[in-house]
Amino acid sequence: MGDNRSAEPFPDWLRPPVEGWTSEDPDRLPELPRHTQLLDGMLIFPAPQTRFHMITLRALEDGLLAAIPAEWDVLREFSVVLGRQNRPAPDLAVARRSAITGPDQTWLRAEDVLVAVEVVSEESVERDRHTKHRKYAAAGIRYLWRVECDDGSPVVHTYERDPATNSYVPTGIFHDRLTIDHPFPLDIKLS
Repeated sequence: MGDNRSAEPFPDWLRPPVEGWTSEDPDRLPELPRHTQLLDGMLIFPAPQTRFHMITLRALEDGLLAAIPAEWDVLREFSVVLGRQNRPAPDLAVARRSAITGPDQTWLRAEDVLVAVEVVSEESVERDRHTKHRKYAAAGIRYLWRVECDDGSPVVHTYERDPATNSYVPTGIFHDRLTIDHPFPLDIKLS
């Protein structure tokens, strides 16, 4: 006996255009999974998050919200347009509060982001350590924090963009506490 169910049509986003997707396309694809990112014209679908990822983000987000000046805000997994074919969503972004335009906003401009935070997961190692690292620097985002898991504990690698080379230089590695003075004084317990 045959199956009487009709086959579901493939969503449009499963058929990329020959030239790749653009940073405007995620807003035009209504069935796109939440937190889908765009890198080099390719859609990057979200992977299931680990408990480590969730707890680390919560600690960093809470610490940032308690410490940042009033003109800044923290956004979780919010798209940042870096160019025509790049719209990643850092795990956390510290952005100008004045850049937040309303409840229907879906992305930020790179120039409005001060800090991008990426928590590296097993499926995102190459993107978080290399691809996004280069793209955030090229787009002018001044600070990058990359968080790695070391035996279940977060290790935060901090970077600042060198405008002469348009790349990031390391400014610290933090194991138990993230204690920094720039871009603003901050002390977050990591363990």
